[in-house]
Amino acid sequence: MKPHPHKAKMDALFPAIREYEALAKAHGISDIFQDNGGKLLQLILTLGLTVVPGRQGADAQDASGREYELKSVNIERTSSFSTNHHLNPGILADYRSVGWIFAIYRGIELSTIYRMEPEQLEPLFARWEAQWHGSGGRDINNPKIPLSFVADNGELIHGIRPQIGLRARSVVPPTTDLDDPFKADE
Repeated sequence: MKPHPHKAKMDALFPAIREYEALAKAHGISDIFQDNGGKLLQLILTLGLTVVPGRQGADAQDASGREYELKSVNIERTSSFSTNHHLNPGILADYRSVGWIFAIYRGIELSTIYRMEPEQLEPLFARWEAQWHGSGGRDINNPKIPLSFVADNGELIHGIRPQIGLRARSVVPPTTDLDDPFKADE
C-alpha cells in the first residue's frame, strides 16, 4: 500500500492539531477526536466555562459554580440533540438540577448557542418519565431533544437563530476543488 496524495497535507497540518490537543488538555479535555472534544473546547472557551471532570453528572460549570449539561448538534447531519442511552428517573433528576447549553454547528463551525433552564425542558422530562414508568421501568434509549424545541423555547446567547429544516448539504453544492480540499474560502 502507498499513502494517499493528501497525506503530505495532513502531515503539514498536524503541528496545529497537536497545539489544539494541548490546549484541550489544559482545559481537562483528553482527546479532541473523541466525544466531541474539539467542539467541547470551542464551546467552553466561547462561554468561559470549565469542564467538570469525569463522565458522570454535569459537563461544565461557570465561574459561580453553576453546573451545565452541554449538548451539541451538527445541523448538516441531524436536527435533534442526543441525551442518554439509559435514561431513567435518576438521570432525569440530574437533568432537572442543572442548566443546559445547546451548541449548534454547521460541520465544525459553531453558529449558535442557546441556554435553557430545566423548567423549560420539563415538558420533555415529564414525557420521558411517564414513558419510563409506562414501560415497567425500562431505561429509555437516547430520547432526543428537537432543535426546533430549543430554538422556540431557549435563550439565544450566541449567534443567530438557525434556519431549521435547511441542511447545508442540500443548499450548498459540494466542492469541486479536489487538488486542495483544505484551501480556505476566498
